[in-house]
Amino acid sequence: MSKPLHPETLAIRGGKTQTEYLEHNQALFLTSSFMCRDAAHGAALFAKEVPGYTYTRTANPTITAFEQRVAALEGAQAAAALATGMAAIQAAFFTFLKTGDHVVASRSLFGTTAGFINNIVSKFGIEITFVPQTDLAAWRGAVKANTKMLFLETPSNPLNEVADLQALAGLAHSAGALLVVDNSFMSPAGQQPIALGADLSVQSATKAIDGHGRVHGGVVSGRADLVKEIALYANSCGLALSPFNAWVLLSGIETLSLRMEKQGANARKIAEWLRKQPQVQAVYYSGFADHPQAELAAKQQVSGGIVVAFEVAGKDAAWKVIDSVQLFSRTANLGDVRSTITHPWTTTHGRMPPEDKSAAGIKDGLIRLSVGLEHPDDLIDDLAQALA
Repeated sequence: MSKPLHPETLAIRGGKTQTEYLEHNQALFLTSSFMCRDAAHGAALFAKEVPGYTYTRTANPTITAFEQRVAALEGAQAAAALATGMAAIQAAFFTFLKTGDHVVASRSLFGTTAGFINNIVSKFGIEITFVPQTDLAAWRGAVKANTKMLFLETPSNPLNEVADLQALAGLAHSAGALLVVDNSFMSPAGQQPIALGADLSVQSATKAIDGHGRVHGGVVSGRADLVKEIALYANSCGLALSPFNAWVLLSGIETLSLRMEKQGANARKIAEWLRKQPQVQAVYYSGFADHPQAELAAKQQVSGGIVVAFEVAGKDAAWKVIDSVQLFSRTANLGDVRSTITHPWTTTHGRMPPEDKSAAGIKDGLIRLSVGLEHPDDLIDDLAQALA
């Protein structure tokens, strides 16, 4: 077709591999390897002189379909699928960084990501400087001659801080560095970091892309030359996504836009209700009109997203709320059609030193919700009885 397709169409029709059997759904190629017609054909396949597949760790038609569909939704030239979201972050870091390089990273990162940077990346002689998520002057002041990457997630987990991606892209590129953005909170249906200047968009496909809490997966999207290097790293390190998980994730993508629209509307209603409750000391939601970065959120994001965080009077009160809910699932996963509730201080950010949590604005009375597809009034009633 001559006209560009809408995201809702790309989510269903994009990247589909068609076999001779004309199957309607994307075929699942559940095989570890692929045969060649003869020795010459095998040599040509391994030399990449002809199109085709050799070994699923390297490439697989089901995984290729997933990669192409995500790339289309991200507005990227290409994408590389990996086993988990953390594998995607690892590949983005170690494909392009070496000893002596410097990274500027947001202080407001998912706890496992922060732990990976502090405990693993730093062991390889890569210097890290953490800065406040929304302080452009701090980002600018942290850049050095050896800075090779700026890394953040926006909105942040769990406080929904929104960073200016266009400004950070300009800063990164003027320094000859890459801007890498974790897009797990918003998903491609809610935000396109590539269009805003990012070089790479990484995300945990385990979250909203699957949307049903079934399988793990990760994906990195961006320029074709960068993604090609990431794919080579992932192949060498054995970080491949399984074909079955890719097949499941493809079905999740098909309803992604609809789910994010409805879950986002539910989240807004719950966030607004929470603000009126006397037991609630603060609510963090990037869709509020008076959010500190409201104008920026409206520019970058389709909605305020599906994650709402709120504070009550300390850890004991937070645990009482979490223990008292009857509909919310007590789990740290997010992006699911089922609403979830967790205590970041002791779960998602539990391994961070207390001073690092405090520096990131996380308090022991903070509760994080990922809002699903249940009726919002039922979820509000559940929170009401738990708060009481």
